[in-house]
Amino acid sequence: MSAIAASARGMTPADLDAADPLAFARERFAIPEGVIYLDGNSLGALPRATAARLADVIAAEWGEDLITSWNKHDWIGAPARVGAKIAPLIGAAADEVIVADSVSVNLFKLLAGALQLRPGRRVILSEPSSFPTDLYMAQGLASMGAAELRLASDIPAALAAGRDGRQGKDVAVVLLSHVHYKSAAVHDMAAITAAAHAAGALMLWDLSHSVGALPLDLAGAGADMAVGCGYKYLNGGPGAPAFAYLARRHQAAFASPLSGWMGHAAPFAFNDAYAPAPGIARLLCGTPPILSLAALEVGVDLIAELGVDRLAAKSRALSDLFLAAVADIPGLVLASPTGVRGSHLAFRHPQAYAICQALIARGVIGDFRDPDILRFGFAPAYLRFADVAAAAAMLAEIVATGAWDRPEFHARQAVT
Repeated sequence: MSAIAASARGMTPADLDAADPLAFARERFAIPEGVIYLDGNSLGALPRATAARLADVIAAEWGEDLITSWNKHDWIGAPARVGAKIAPLIGAAADEVIVADSVSVNLFKLLAGALQLRPGRRVILSEPSSFPTDLYMAQGLASMGAAELRLASDIPAALAAGRDGRQGKDVAVVLLSHVHYKSAAVHDMAAITAAAHAAGALMLWDLSHSVGALPLDLAGAGADMAVGCGYKYLNGGPGAPAFAYLARRHQAAFASPLSGWMGHAAPFAFNDAYAPAPGIARLLCGTPPILSLAALEVGVDLIAELGVDRLAAKSRALSDLFLAAVADIPGLVLASPTGVRGSHLAFRHPQAYAICQALIARGVIGDFRDPDILRFGFAPAYLRFADVAAAAAMLAEIVATGAWDRPEFHARQAVT
């Protein structure tokens, strides 16, 4: 039952919190007193267990066992181990996911590899206003003469028509974010993947705004490749390593353009010539960041324990409650779908930046995206219904009173 439906039956936010089966999870996170955190879609909150885990890795594994920890504590196996834990969250097999590098770096690897898997095709097909790093990495390949980036608002239509009536036969790979970073609009993964395959192209999904927030089924959709970040809904910490998915059917033929030593078949043989590791391990490149991996593993374990289906249901209820509460705020225009959407809401307002800063000054943390978007994330593992109601009331007050119109709230900071 949605929060709106529940409220219509007389349930207050406090009642909803009392009935919430995930209410216990809030105590598993370190949320500062007096803060309503609506930016878990950009940086997930700190799990309480993370500090103790990192302290142990630093003091015992690094401090006492030193380099022997690569074997003794299986540091060398961490990318595959954490990848295998992420796999069920995205509908993949354990040997199809590896943790490595950043989303940007993994995109470069997979896009370049996809071009090699489709010889004679040079086009990377994506959509306008996709997350910038996705487009930038494709542009980088294009600037090297390795590819052509083509943008289309209607991907299935572009695949069916192609350029000059070629029926999309020049498209090597389609690159899309499953959940749009601004609007929270959700693509139909199965339908678009099928359209890509019908045109002979591969399908690469960016799951950065999906993983840990929405149920995902890469295998069921027939997806070929995917990337995702570890610092949003997986709560892995700032700059947490990303993950890459490569369907098992493509692994033997896949050639990574970043042939680093950890992706070698025998890295400690120290051969001069590169030979790719079997399976998903060929997507590794440099030495794994053990401290960051340890933090990410805590977050992944916690989200897996809570269950993505339960988290997604609560997220929807939280956002529905917020949506109803802010419906009458003057000048605030919903920029997210009312139907299927991700775990955040976006609103347009001419003074979005200043309003965002005024909210932050009062302890309600959301974020701003150019040119006029207020974003509010509803990370259900640690948000309460009472938090959402209080944040909506604060937003209404700030807009009604003009409290946003102070010089310090208009001054642009480096990170928005």
